[in-house]
Amino acid sequence: MEKVRPKKALGQHFLTDESVAARIAATVDCEPALPVVEVGPGMGMLTKYLLEAGRDVTVLELDDESVAFLRQNYTALDGRIVEGDFLQLDLTRFADADGRLCVIGNYPYNISSQIFFHILDYKDNVTLCSGMLQREVAERIAAREGSRTRGILSVLLQAWYDIEYLFTVSEGVFNPPPKVKSGVIRLRRNGVTSLGCDERLFKTVVKTTFGQRRKTIRNSLRPLLPPGTPIPDHPLMALRPEQLSVDQFIQLTNLVSSLRQ
Repeated sequence: MEKVRPKKALGQHFLTDESVAARIAATVDCEPALPVVEVGPGMGMLTKYLLEAGRDVTVLELDDESVAFLRQNYTALDGRIVEGDFLQLDLTRFADADGRLCVIGNYPYNISSQIFFHILDYKDNVTLCSGMLQREVAERIAAREGSRTRGILSVLLQAWYDIEYLFTVSEGVFNPPPKVKSGVIRLRRNGVTSLGCDERLFKTVVKTTFGQRRKTIRNSLRPLLPPGTPIPDHPLMALRPEQLSVDQFIQLTNLVSSLRQ
């Protein structure tokens, strides 16, 4: 079967550099016993290195042309090629007996943020998540407090994962070459089992404050409080959202909760 034609509508940029593929595949080596789910394998550039390492791999692919290519060229994946939309799939079906798994991919650029929000929905199952995405998005996910690139996904993911920005990949090792550089990151589940606050309100506070990131916390919080609620003179109120750590957002969430009672 001929090679798969990259489809712009699916955000496909096929990696062509074998050494980069091997480095990305190796990012899951720190959890050698866990099953691996690969998102958007395309023509199997990462897949072959995962199989060579003896990993228990299931691939999730939306593109029917890529599915046909994989079935023809990767017989070792027999029964483990799932055709469908990753964002709609229940990841627990791919987990081990303890409910744990790894996720890896050369993620489609057009849905990379949605992919990581989906990972968050399965934070108790996805022990490790690694792979490649637009450098800008990768840097934002890994950005610490004080960074101007820090955003909603940074805080929500860092509440549950330790995040490493591993390396940058240039435009010239893809077909077709993207207009931007790519970044490889790794998320490893931390030991947090509870944030110590209302987790739904935590998400709301993070999204609300970053939705008005030019404002101080004092001003951006007003829509979350009953009309006329006096806002206390708290040190966090003078900051902007990108300046807050996860722990400070938890503290802020508990403060908002007390003001709403």
